[in-house]
Amino acid sequence: MASWIPLWLHKLGSPPTFYRFAGTLRPWMLALALLFGLIGLYGGLVLAPPDYQQGDAYRIIFIHVPSAWMSMFIYGVMGMAAFIALVWRIKLAEVVAMESAPIGAAFTFITLVTGSLWGKPMWGTWWTWDARLTSELVLLFLYLGVIGLYHAFEDRRQGARAAAFLAIIGIINVPIVHFSVNWWNTLHQGSTVNLFGPSSIVWAMLWPLLCMTLATKFYYAASLFRRVRTDLLALEGGKDWVRKIAESEA
Repeated sequence: MASWIPLWLHKLGSPPTFYRFAGTLRPWMLALALLFGLIGLYGGLVLAPPDYQQGDAYRIIFIHVPSAWMSMFIYGVMGMAAFIALVWRIKLAEVVAMESAPIGAAFTFITLVTGSLWGKPMWGTWWTWDARLTSELVLLFLYLGVIGLYHAFEDRRQGARAAAFLAIIGIINVPIVHFSVNWWNTLHQGSTVNLFGPSSIVWAMLWPLLCMTLATKFYYAASLFRRVRTDLLALEGGKDWVRKIAESEA
């Protein structure tokens, strides 16, 4: 283990420690996801004013935009975990990378579907080979490729290592998705939220969007914790700590 990794992080990488840690935090993550989701949806669908150009049709952004941000964020987490798994052979990192893929694929699919629903009244078509839409579709294929490659091997750890290579290679598509509206002529509107400066979206629309963004972050954490805990039990089935859990729940 590299000397620069903090001791607490080293301990957290232990499967039984992470299992307990994730089990403790998961209910809180779910509760926060539900709380911020309800607040964000109420603020976006009820309190926020209609857009001066798009009317009420714009309200799909409160699902579409947080999902789009999550599709890139989760791929970044997956790629980072895959890199750690390949370099330091940490089992937990492999599990985090592989269990992030289905969640990220779901968010990417939601992004594409809601984008099509939004595009029909705005552009007059369900789909166009726009730079942002096309690179987001490539992102979905990358997620599916990682999932498929992982399950193509009988040895799960061998499959995880092979899929990790693909995940790392695919990282190059994330900045393409993010900056596509700036690099190419595109129908997709530019960014209206600026983390390091004034945003062009009014506060009445911005705060529900930020609430929904927090909701998706907490949901990802809760979902990842559940999937990782289940996978660790399967991978560590013969270990004493797993047998003790099975005995305590029997």
